[in-house]
Amino acid sequence: MSDLHAPDFTPHNFGGLLTVAPQMLDFMAQAERVARTDASILVRGQTGSGKELVARYIHQTSRRASGQFSAINCAALSRELMASELFGHKRGAFTGATADRTGLFKLTDGGTLFLDEIAEMPLDIQAGLLRVLQDRCFTPLGSSDVIQTDIRLISATHTSLRRQVAERQFREDLMYRVRVVPLYLPPLTARLGDVEMLSWHFIAEQNARNERTVECVSQAAFDALLAYRWPGNIRELNNVITYAHAIGTGTRIDIADLPPELRGEAPPDEAPMPPEQRERDRILELLQRHKGHKQAVADELGISRATLWRKMKSLQLS
Repeated sequence: MSDLHAPDFTPHNFGGLLTVAPQMLDFMAQAERVARTDASILVRGQTGSGKELVARYIHQTSRRASGQFSAINCAALSRELMASELFGHKRGAFTGATADRTGLFKLTDGGTLFLDEIAEMPLDIQAGLLRVLQDRCFTPLGSSDVIQTDIRLISATHTSLRRQVAERQFREDLMYRVRVVPLYLPPLTARLGDVEMLSWHFIAEQNARNERTVECVSQAAFDALLAYRWPGNIRELNNVITYAHAIGTGTRIDIADLPPELRGEAPPDEAPMPPEQRERDRILELLQRHKGHKQAVADELGISRATLWRKMKSLQLS
């Protein structure tokens, strides 16, 4: 099989989001049209597909481009920290609040606030966000002051807000406020040509950062890259190229340089355990729990002591 070299093409660059895929060009054209308005946007897309890059690009092409862009991941913060980050707080509002803090609702006044994984936002904080969207005001924690703010909200989620509403995990009135314009970001596997283009882009980045210089990719490795489902999307592809660049040697990335899952193998820590090993581990666990009393172990396994003895002998535990 022949080796493949980097093709000669220049991707479209939307504020750091690179693509050659017609589906993505259509999507970004839609995003540019929405950017001209002040409507709240909900970006639906899989993990690692570039939702924050889309939000930043919409901000950069909107009339709010000179204002601040703030981003927060609702899944990464506790309820208390999220409330403090968004609303701010007064000194003494809670344990550890040793000084006043200005929240993102105030800091982002005149700009764009991006709430990633908004479906993970607690219900009581959802009520505060609804007030910001309806009345354009909020109250910091520990304060009675009502502060005005003018933000443009862009949210993102990988799950269905309608399903969250049905399960009473998300407010229905807030859902209609945050998904005025839903945008559906295509996954990497639906972006024709992007796996190849981004692979070479990430290879070029690794070449610039490291001593090794990769000039080509074997046909087998390239076929594996194209055949993989990419559940982690662009983030996972970047990680795979970083791995292959670090593991391999020479100027070529070969199939052996790719992670096990791209070669159709389970990673060592995820490979199914042989039945004998599972049985051995189970007996060892029970022996430890029952302090070596074999009758108690046999009773819990539902076998006779003689059968337990034979099993231990065959598993080299005697």
